[in-house]
Amino acid sequence: MRDIYSVIDTVRLSEKATLLQETNNEYVFKVDRRANKLEIKRAVEQAFGVKVTGVRTANYAGKKKRVRRSDEGKAAAWKKAMVRLKDGDSIDLI
Repeated sequence: MRDIYSVIDTVRLSEKATLLQETNNEYVFKVDRRANKLEIKRAVEQAFGVKVTGVRTANYAGKKKRVRRSDEGKAAAWKKAMVRLKDGDSIDLI
């Protein structure tokens, strides 16, 4: 079992994440690309003291980036997890 703080990277705060939080009691996290759903579930439950009922994940590939020059770079690939909590549970993000 991995350390919970190596699984969860950051909380994603966006318009879509806020909408999911208000309507479905779901929170969005940026997580380690190698983490599976069970590890994400355990990490959120231990870190925030809540009960998780479901986890959905999405992988995002790194995109090519170029800034006013001919040479290109690449943005890092990352993984997003949408975590649904039990009714009545919540996470205080602010």
